Amino acid sequence: MTTDATAPAAPDLTGKTIAVLGGTGPQGRGLARRFAQAGLTVVLGSRTAEKGAAAAAELSEAIGVPVSGSDNRGASEAGDIVLVVVPWDGHGELLAELKPALDGKIVVDCVNPLGFDKQGAYALPVAEGSATQQAAAILTDSIVVGAFHNVSAVLLEDPEVTDLGTDVLVLGDEREATDLVQALADTIPGVRGVYGGRRRNAHQVEALTANLISMNRRYKAHAGVRVTDV
Repeated sequence: MTTDATAPAAPDLTGKTIAVLGGTGPQGRGLARRFAQAGLTVVLGSRTAEKGAAAAAELSEAIGVPVSGSDNRGASEAGDIVLVVVPWDGHGELLAELKPALDGKIVVDCVNPLGFDKQGAYALPVAEGSATQQAAAILTDSIVVGAFHNVSAVLLEDPEVTDLGTDVLVLGDEREATDLVQALADTIPGVRGVYGGRRRNAHQVEALTANLISMNRRYKAHAGVRVTDV
């Protein structure tokens, strides 16, 4: 493979601590697993410090790599890049509570506002336009990026999967931050971070998860997204 000598170097994640709020759920735990295995410093956040520490100890034992745990506030304070991987219900209230701890940080919102009924998953309306935009409206002193909406938690958590074979659409208004989050996505085997537009374009990316859930049910798969010709 040839390398374009004029291409800019990927942002350096060395020394960055990755905090995962909601890190005890399948998606958050799966992302934490992959980042820790890539050699990054990871802190799991949960509703209580005890739950966060227990989940981190369990994950550390499973992967043979140290992971620390705390409550969501402690993880927010420890992280340089903070991923929000919590249920949509209570999303806004949690971020408002954690705002002082998140000021000045890159916050990656991974939340999909979805509802479920007998017909399956569907996108919920959000007053601000999307979960990512809601986060930006609350965290006025943070840099908010949307990403990791469409990655299968099952594949992230499966130790037998060594190539996830999917792209991650990264949405944000600050180029340095979106480049850094793309580089974070690139640390997961078989995953590529791709710039997907500004925060105002986050709604359709979040909503697409409902379509992927429908595909997974029909085809008994773990569908993701691939972007062509980029």
